[in-house]
This record gives sequence, C-alpha cells and structure tokens, in this order.
Amino acid sequence: MSRVPRAQEHLKTGFSSEATTAARYRACARSAEAAGLPNLARRWIELAEAKDELAALLLGAAGQVRETERAIADSIAEERYENEVLYPKMIREIGGEAEEVLLSVIAAQQGHVDRLEKLRGEVRSAAGSDVG
Repeated sequence: MSRVPRAQEHLKTGFSSEATTAARYRACARSAEAAGLPNLARRWIELAEAKDELAALLLGAAGQVRETERAIADSIAEERYENEVLYPKMIREIGGEAEEVLLSVIAAQQGHVDRLEKLRGEVRSAAGSDVG
C-alpha cells in the first residue's frame, strides 16, 4: 500500500498527463510550422498553453509549488539527477538513434543547470539588496 495519500497520487497523475499532453501539442505545433501551416501551429500552441494552465493548477493543488530558492535548488537537483544518473543509465541499456537523442538531452540539460545556477545567484543578490 502506498504511503502517499490517494488524492496526492491522483493530482500527480493528472499533472503528468496534462504536462505530457502539452509537450505533445508543442511538438505538433513545431511539425505544423515546419510544414508551412502557421495557423495550425498557433492553434496547437494555444491548446498547449491551456494544458500548461491545468498542469500548474494540479501542481499547486498537490502542494508542489515551492518558494523561489527551494524551487531553484530542487530544480538543480532534478537536472543533475537526470544528467548524472537517469540518462546515463538509459544510455548504458540502449544504443542507436535513441542513444544519440539522450546524449543531446544531456548536453541541453547541462545548459539548464548553468541557467538555474545563474538564476539562484541573481535571486540571492536581489534578496541581499533588499536587506541593505
């Protein structure tokens, strides 16, 4: 039996579903744009944004929206876990085209860590200037 309350499980499942669908809709928008269908692309983006709103609502209801510094620290930890543990494990188990995709994801993720570290520094600087 799970130690996570059923409501939390359902909110997490709902969030995952909405976030995944939003990402899929954005991929459809890129495909439509590449096919020279900007109006269709715009409509896919509008749907993705609506899904993002639902995902954020579910995340908030699950109590998963953190204060700024904790959100940044948690995000850095998640990115590092993905880069150092999750994706390397997947790469060891597969090969071919999927491996190349995962390697490109790791490279992009390192940029995310760098951006989050910079953001953390900016937030800390801003907090320090508010004190003085």
